[in-house]
Amino acid sequence: MHSRSFLFLLCLFLPSMASLSAETPSPSRQVAYVGGGCFWCTEAAYDLLPGVVSVVSGYAGGKTRQPTYEDVCRGNSGHAELVRVEFDPAVVSYRAVIDFFWSIHDPTTLNRQGADEGTQYRSIIFTTNEEERIAAEASRTAAQPSWGGRIVTEIVPLEKFHVAEDYHQDYFAKNPNAGYCRVVIKPKLDKLKKMPVVKGGGAKS
Repeated sequence: MHSRSFLFLLCLFLPSMASLSAETPSPSRQVAYVGGGCFWCTEAAYDLLPGVVSVVSGYAGGKTRQPTYEDVCRGNSGHAELVRVEFDPAVVSYRAVIDFFWSIHDPTTLNRQGADEGTQYRSIIFTTNEEERIAAEASRTAAQPSWGGRIVTEIVPLEKFHVAEDYHQDYFAKNPNAGYCRVVIKPKLDKLKKMPVVKGGGAKS
């Protein structure tokens, strides 16, 4: 029961939520756009990385002009779930942000992460300039041996990032006792917390 189909049915009956703005970061900050399955998981994972200032869940890579969660869940919009990671480059580099990406999901499963299946869960990195594309491709190449050369992650230019509905933002932090959070997200975070690179990394808890 790791699927989020229950939430899809629920959100059909919820009113539209006001979206957060996807403002341009300040000159002292940079952003990265990555999709590694459920954006609740990806958001919670990046919250652990030192130097990350904010993480916003959203959609990109599809054809629908104003995608909703319902559209994305049905698989009709072509969008992927992803997060917009804003970070301080004085603390963590873009390359390091992308290197962390390979640790937080399985980049070898096409259009699937665990029990979550569909193109919206595809592994993908969206870039906004040539420098990011080169860094992302270099990171993917470096990560391939650790994954047996089976990484299927796409690296494509970002056209537009659509901020997801408000109830998706900080989902794990706000709903730690929800079934999906307890069964899927928390165990993943517990493993990540043992990595030296994360906040409090190396902890045995």
